Amino acid sequence: MAAYVVRRLLWLPVLLILISLVTFALGIYGPGDPVQVLMGLHTRPEIVDQVRKEYGFDQPFVIQYLNYVSNALRGNFGYSVVKFPGQSVSDLLAKRFPVTFQLNLVALAWSLPLGIALGIFSALKRKSWFDVFIRALVILGISLPVIGLQPVLTFAMARKHEFGTFSIGPFLPVGGWKGMFAPEVILPAFILGLGVLAVFTRQTRAAMIEVMTSDFIRTARAKGLKEWMVVGRHALRNALIPLVTIIGFTIAGLFAGSFIVEQFYGIPGVGSLAFDALTSREYYIIMAFTLIAATVYVLINLLIDILYAFVDPRIRYQ
Repeated sequence: MAAYVVRRLLWLPVLLILISLVTFALGIYGPGDPVQVLMGLHTRPEIVDQVRKEYGFDQPFVIQYLNYVSNALRGNFGYSVVKFPGQSVSDLLAKRFPVTFQLNLVALAWSLPLGIALGIFSALKRKSWFDVFIRALVILGISLPVIGLQPVLTFAMARKHEFGTFSIGPFLPVGGWKGMFAPEVILPAFILGLGVLAVFTRQTRAAMIEVMTSDFIRTARAKGLKEWMVVGRHALRNALIPLVTIIGFTIAGLFAGSFIVEQFYGIPGVGSLAFDALTSREYYIIMAFTLIAATVYVLINLLIDILYAFVDPRIRYQ
């Protein structure tokens, strides 16, 4: 196990170099110029060239890339040029990453356990009305786009509805961020978690149905074990193996969904920062976000590989 982890970690710098090289090249040679965006389209060319020289954008590509890598290894990802002039990219990410982490943590905390529980009960009650109802909800949850669900839920939950002399609402506050325990987190965390709930309900149901028809489950029942022991100790543990595989992709999908949710509800997280960086051609913010996301993704998948050995003792890494 230790040798396997070391090999995976040794590949991490190689992967980050390739990702940073591609991202840097796309930023340099892609359409648009951050200096031109900062100065305006009608600024005199000599002034634009002077500012470009101050930021080092006039140097050859290799020199710019090596300087960026050298600074990044020391924790310096450069400075914002357009959206937050003069502010360090490292400071911007350090302030906003905890917000996104807390938002996604709340989304996972309610959707992941509930999705697994619904999948288990749906598999145990297969072809019943409960199973049909859960499958319909899963299809609905997967089909609804986040960008279309947000305004509908916001209108339904955050507005005051009047029916003649009778009125109800608003039920939830919308916009801003006051921490993961504030009511402002409920609506965005609910929207983010719907996809996770649907995916894990569906996958858990499929895995449990497959496991429950196995020979070792029939043997456990033949030995007289109680049903909760058969389901919890034998069936669920084997059904968790395919579920562990998709956890990494689910977390990555949550951060991708944060782009839209944070921008819509005015949450000052990494998602809204990345959205602003993409629309304003902030090279250094885009590259720093890409490198950090790639690092987190690789480490999460490494953690999942390690978890396999605990979920299924038969798995061994050479």
